[in-house]
Amino acid sequence: MTRGGTTAALLAGAALLLSGCDQVGNAVDQGAKTADKVSACSEALGLADLNPLVDPAKLKARAEDKEKRLRELAGSVQDQDVKNALFGMADSYVEVQKERIEDAGVVAQWVQRNVKKLDALRAACGG
Repeated sequence: MTRGGTTAALLAGAALLLSGCDQVGNAVDQGAKTADKVSACSEALGLADLNPLVDPAKLKARAEDKEKRLRELAGSVQDQDVKNALFGMADSYVEVQKERIEDAGVVAQWVQRNVKKLDALRAACGG
């Protein structure tokens, strides 16, 4: 092989190697995004409960904690559908903080609204 042929072969090999590295890098990035999405979805679904039978002050405090954590999760996930669903759920916990929780009808309405937001999160999370 001539010197020019050897150089061309080395350059072609290097290009092939670099394109393979790029594909591996993309696969790793995609895997990390998927792991972030799965982690955020799992945690958010675990936060999705609220016991209306506790003291209203405790209920509002729990709602505030859940709202903050859902917003943190939304900030950490790349998937826009999941992000939107997390923000929607966080907004529902803001509603709890503003409502008269002592009224059972208010709690029932909130539960109905939250079930829809929870369904949207499940759909965005792929399940």
